[in-house]
Amino acid sequence: MAGHSHWAGIKHKKGRADKQRSKIFSKLSKEITVAAKLGDKDPSMNPRLRSAIQAARAANMPKDNIERAIEKSSDNLSSSLENIRYEGFGPEKIAVIVEAFTDNKNRTASQLRTIFNKNGGSLGSSGSASHNFNQLGVIRIDKNEIKEDQILELAIEAGASEIYSRVDFHEIHCDKKNIYNIKKKLEENIGNFISTEIEWIPNNKVMVSKDNLELANNFLEDLDNNEDVQNIYTNLILEGN
Repeated sequence: MAGHSHWAGIKHKKGRADKQRSKIFSKLSKEITVAAKLGDKDPSMNPRLRSAIQAARAANMPKDNIERAIEKSSDNLSSSLENIRYEGFGPEKIAVIVEAFTDNKNRTASQLRTIFNKNGGSLGSSGSASHNFNQLGVIRIDKNEIKEDQILELAIEAGASEIYSRVDFHEIHCDKKNIYNIKKKLEENIGNFISTEIEWIPNNKVMVSKDNLELANNFLEDLDNNEDVQNIYTNLILEGN
């Protein structure tokens, strides 16, 4: 996703083995819980929750799982979850931004630092890697939902800044402050969305040497396997770029 800067998007696209499906559902559930905690539990009144539910449906998450995630927003544990951003550099100095939901900042920071160090990278301070990215609103729609010329017209009218047609989906970029207003306008003509998120888009993408490409991919895989990690963004050129 996000021009394949969004690592979870790559994993999602590669297929859903049982283990991978469980991991994807866990991350989607956490986003639903936090969205419900921060706003109204009625999706029609909470655009972030509505978008999280739409993403869950796009991933074929069962309705019961979605409802449990919403109910969980009333639990004491959800009240202690914090949304934290970590930044650093991986193999061959690829820039990485990791977004996590955690109830223990020290634990998560320690675990991520270990992953960075083990793979020849380093966890940096706030701002150390983010200057390599722009934070934008990103909306994705399956190509089966709408034709390219139609989404182009609708997205421009709604206020989007860029529209890309990827292999399987349309990708709309916009100012992060306007993402839900634009999404609301698009909902007048489109029923299903793959995702609606504020993401970190790299200013420039970089290649690593062939010898270190597997190391870089293993590094991103290790990060993705951490249960606190929600999203991973990198300026590494991944498949499809």
